[in-house]
This record gives sequence, structure tokens and C-alpha cells, in this order.
Amino acid sequence: MAFPARFHLVWLLTLLGLGRGYEASAQVLRRPVPDKLVVLTFDDAAVSHATFVAPLLRKYGFGGTFFVCEFREPAFSDKTKYMSWAQIQGLHRQGFEVASHTLSHQHVNKMSRAQLGAELDSIEARCRAWRIPRPVTFAYPGYDTAPTATALLPERGYQFARAGGGRAYDPAQDNPLLLPSFSISGTDTAKVFNAIRQAHDGRVVVLTVHGVPDVAHDWVTTPPELFEQYLHYLYDHHYQVIALRDLVRYVNVSEALRTLPPRYENLK
Repeated sequence: MAFPARFHLVWLLTLLGLGRGYEASAQVLRRPVPDKLVVLTFDDAAVSHATFVAPLLRKYGFGGTFFVCEFREPAFSDKTKYMSWAQIQGLHRQGFEVASHTLSHQHVNKMSRAQLGAELDSIEARCRAWRIPRPVTFAYPGYDTAPTATALLPERGYQFARAGGGRAYDPAQDNPLLLPSFSISGTDTAKVFNAIRQAHDGRVVVLTVHGVPDVAHDWVTTPPELFEQYLHYLYDHHYQVIALRDLVRYVNVSEALRTLPPRYENLK
């Protein structure tokens, strides 16, 4: 009887003590993760996301995820700092992903299950009112994670949740509700380019961006000229730039949730 090449590979890896890990990885991945795969994510509903970022992403043909919330301070009503919901709806109509960052940017480790559920409800209700699809991805405010969230989010249909940590995402090792990412805030271009170049050998680089610029929270601003420099680099070097929801092309989320235990360390 002839056996497929994959069987022989698994058999060889088993002899070397690696077969179980290979099998688990194969079940979690729908297809191999290509090199140069980057996910762009944008936090806090900064007005520059609509006025500057979205047109630039469309220029380069890139995808992106916009994690929206309604800050209490500075107040979300200040439209010199934050997008309106009409602008957020415009992002959806342009093909970008609109996703949840809680309603009021509350840290999940400071909320009960009921409180977190109410925060999710509020963003989902606004999306429904503005004919935006129900969010399927989430970003942890302040990068704070908690078991409360990783238990509730999949019950609510969320597939991926992004934190921080300054490292690449390994779909074969990292729980999909605890994705690490790199921040590009500030002016350290060497740090950003080094992060981008880590998108290889099955690892995905997820970038966290705040305002470009961020006039509400200047300590996390990204200068517009540097942001365009990063996009130009991604384009010139043939990176594939997608939204967070698009990782389902590569990751079997239900299998990853079943087999990859949550690890909450090193995500800030």
C-alpha cells in the first residue's frame, strides 16, 4: 500500500519526538502562513483614521482593522479628535474591518463578566444601528488581558483578540484570543522596520497603530510622514497587508481555541 508523503513526514517526526507537535500545528492551520504577512490594526477611533489613514491604505491596496470605542476623556463628542459614527460607517463601506475596543476603553481585567458583556453589547448595538457587521475581532484596551475575556469572547462569536507584547504572532502556538502585536507609536523607525521583517517562517506581524497623528493621546501618536514611509516599505517589498478578520484564511479558530491554552504573560 502506498502512503502519502505527509504520512511519511509525520512518521519521521514521530520517531524524532516531534510528530505530535506537527499534527497539532497542521490541525490549527487551514493552510501554510506565507512569509511577509502583516496585519494592520488601528485603535481608539482617532479622527485621522478617516481623514488620513483610510485614503492612504486605499492608495496602496492594503486592508486594515479599526478598533473603535467612545472615550470619556477627552470626550468622544469632540470631533476634532475622534471619528463620528458616520465616518466609522464610511470605513466599513470602503471595505475595512470595524471591530470592538469596548465602548468606553475599559480594561477587561477591571470588569466583571457582566460589565464586559455590557461593553460589547454597546459597540455591537452601534454597529447594528449604522449597518456595520457585528464585530468578530477585539482589541484589549491598555493591552490588559484576563480569563474573563477569553472565556466570554468566543461565546459572543469573536474569533481573534489582539494585545501587545512586542513580538510576532505564531498561529501554531498563540491562542487566537491572545494575539501579540508591535506598537509603531513614536519615531523609532528602526524598531518598526525590525518588527515588520519578523513576518517569516510561519509568523505573522500584527502592528498596533493609534492616531496618525493622535491629537487626543499624543503619547501614542505616529507622525504621518513616518506612517506613509512604513506603508511605502510594505508595498515596495511585496508584503501582504490584511485585516485581523482575514486570518481565518489561515487559522482554524475553533481548533486553535481547543488545543492552544491561553497564556497571558508577555502581552503588554
